[in-house]
Amino acid sequence: MLERLQNNRNALGLLFMLPAAVLLLLFLTYPLGLGVWLGFTDAKVGRGGEWVGLENYEFLWGDSVTRLALFNTLFYTVVASVLKFVFGLWLALLLNRNIRLKSFFRAVILLPYIVPTALSAIAFWWIYDSQFSIISWVLVKLGLIDRYIDFLGEPWNARISTIVANVWRGVPFVAITLLAGLQTISPSYYEASAIDGATPWQQFRYVTLPLLTPIIAVVMTFSVLFTFTDFQLIYVLTRGGPLNATHLMATLSFQRAISGGALGEGAAIAIAMVPFLLAAIMFSYFGLQRRAWQQGGKD
Repeated sequence: MLERLQNNRNALGLLFMLPAAVLLLLFLTYPLGLGVWLGFTDAKVGRGGEWVGLENYEFLWGDSVTRLALFNTLFYTVVASVLKFVFGLWLALLLNRNIRLKSFFRAVILLPYIVPTALSAIAFWWIYDSQFSIISWVLVKLGLIDRYIDFLGEPWNARISTIVANVWRGVPFVAITLLAGLQTISPSYYEASAIDGATPWQQFRYVTLPLLTPIIAVVMTFSVLFTFTDFQLIYVLTRGGPLNATHLMATLSFQRAISGGALGEGAAIAIAMVPFLLAAIMFSYFGLQRRAWQQGGKD
């Protein structure tokens, strides 16, 4: 039987995939299914819930805090993802050149990404402190402002401050991934375009960007997923304040389900995030299809 299994590549492949499938079933499929079920119940912490159908979703649709959290999440995700892409692509192009200490800079740029999120959030919490902020101190010493900025006490200041912290953490992931994509582009394309008289901008527009599109699609999909579901950074920095101005769907779900005890309502908020995440995955799928088209393949 062992010899037959070794000769059957399909069966052998399924056997190797079995441990991963079991782990996914236990730690992904079951929690997701349980969350969907709880979203249709009035479950509370400490007691089972009864089936209430779409009541949780109907309540959330009319809940001003939930709508604000959805706006915050979309604003946070779009702005942070665009900034991470712009700065990440700029760094990738810079590090792809023949510069001195290139290896050193490539290693250093990863530091913000490998630092634990909670530790980064605490550092930014100190930087944004209304009384001891290093940013405000420098600006006051330079004479640019006459009083300290309340970074986390004003709604829009808090939104921008959390976005800056997220961009600082996420840029290294985007930059290193795009740099890996740039390394796969053959120099012959640039040599041929230079012979044809292409300017550096034209080389970027018609050579680099099209060939990098599949990598961009994948890396931005992950960036959007990570940003949309961000929890630790917001929870440590602001806990959703001030006045719910920085509450994301993830933090609001935690607050309603765990702190507030309304498991059904919290689960409904979490499940409401799924359509947006699926849209991001579809974006990645079409990016991969474009890659197949560029390579002349059918799939």
